[in-house]
Amino acid sequence: MITMTDALAHVTLDQELSTPIYLQLAQQLESAIHAGRWRAEEALPSERALSDRLSISRVTARKALDVLLAQGLISRSHGSGTFITPRLEQPLSRLSSFSEMLRSKGFTPSSQWLSRELSEPTPEEVLRLGLSPRDHVARLKRLRRADGVVMAIEHSALPARFMPDPQAVGDSLYAWLDAENLSVVRALQHIQAVNASPEMAHLAGLEPGTAMLLMTRISYLADNTPIELTDTYCRNDYYDFVAELRR
Repeated sequence: MITMTDALAHVTLDQELSTPIYLQLAQQLESAIHAGRWRAEEALPSERALSDRLSISRVTARKALDVLLAQGLISRSHGSGTFITPRLEQPLSRLSSFSEMLRSKGFTPSSQWLSRELSEPTPEEVLRLGLSPRDHVARLKRLRRADGVVMAIEHSALPARFMPDPQAVGDSLYAWLDAENLSVVRALQHIQAVNASPEMAHLAGLEPGTAMLLMTRISYLADNTPIELTDTYCRNDYYDFVAELRR
């Protein structure tokens, strides 16, 4: 485990630079957070600890932490301290599973199944998945966690002919599909803002009505057969979506 001393070992502050000391510290703490020297929801060194360790004033340490707070990288809990905010940057141009994305960012992914069952399709699922009303879908509902923190609530539906036993799926849906020679090769994804219902708020640890991001993904096999319709309700405070634009 990385100690506070280890995590601050690379912090060097130069009084000769034109950049204020508090900004130098904020920039280097930001780099340390992105490098994974502190894990999500781990306590960041206090103002006093930063002051003593780096020989700076507490005012300077506080201003540096205020910069990180404004960026959403940390959160403060009165009487408890300052903590790293779990946050994901998800590229919109790359198709990957939730587990793959988390591992690439240095998080440990996990899931908590809420239900796995076969049921009749909704009218939307009939349309989006090219089903008949007599078909059935495998319906999967779960909490998605990063380092134990609930990041999203996921509802997936797949044609039952591809997944006759929903209980067979482990932590990664896409890993299961790959093992069954049903690899997803492309997807269409829509993102919209929604307000958390009482049920969603309870599962995500939010207040009812809190803003969330709803990602709706339709995934396709190589022959353009739709295989997955997934609604993912993401915590707005933990997600950033990144798109690279070129001219």
